[in-house]
Parts: sequence; C-alpha cells; structure tokens
Amino acid sequence: MASSDIATNRKARRDYHISDTYEAGIELKGTEVKSIRLGLINLNDAFARVDRGQVHLLNCDIQPYERASHENHEPRRPRRLLLHKREILKLFTATQQQGCALVALRMYWKNRRVKVEVGVGRGKAKADQREDLKRRTAEREIQRAVAGFNRRK
Repeated sequence: MASSDIATNRKARRDYHISDTYEAGIELKGTEVKSIRLGLINLNDAFARVDRGQVHLLNCDIQPYERASHENHEPRRPRRLLLHKREILKLFTATQQQGCALVALRMYWKNRRVKVEVGVGRGKAKADQREDLKRRTAEREIQRAVAGFNRRK
C-alpha cells in the first residue's frame, strides 16, 4: 500500500477482470473523515451503482467516530460519488452489459481530499482465479531462482 492509500479492496482484482478505472470524489460527513483518518474503514464487498444520474458507493463500512457528539454517521450508509456527467454516462452504459459491475478498488488521499478508485469489472470464473494463482506462483518461483542465482555471483 502506498503512503497515500487509505484502504484497498484486495478481493476485487481476484474476483473480477477490471477493464476501466475511474477516480471519483466522495461526499462524506465530518465524523466519517475523522474515522477514515484513524483507519476505521473496510472496502471489502464495496461496490457502486448508477441510480437516476448519480453514482452511489454501497457497502463501504466506515466505523463511527468514538469521540463524536450525538451526531454520528451510519457505518454502511450509501455515499454519493462525485464524477463528471460524461463519466457517469460511460459507467451507466458499462453496467448495462451482462455480468459487469462497478467495484471499489481503493480509497486514497489526493491533495487533502478523499478519492475512490472505481473499476468496471466482469466476474471471473473459478478456473480463471486458479489460472491467476498458478501464474503468480510461477512468477514468484522464477523471481526466487533469479535472486538465488544473483546472490551466488
């Protein structure tokens, strides 16, 4: 994870073929920002949906801020993503295809603002997931062999 990353959805790239990615702002309450600064966020199972010309992030779990007053936020409330109209239209047409979904990939800081990276993903079959695992294992073994060879020199 890079230093500006807040949270990543590791399961997203395992379960989906990601074709396009978009950077979106997110509409947050003050207590949510404080919770994010403390790292009380979980992006697993988070996805986006286009509804009536707006994009909403669903299932993003931001835990309540402990030291907040009586006005705290709901942990899994839908949060609006801020995108340009043409990007929303592209996302809408992409999600109309069979098997495509908008998956939250990561959340990060950019110029003191919270941004969300959303990807257009098509679900992987179990066989594809096994192929990816085999490929990564083979690459790891090759790297170990190369490192061992370089150490001996």
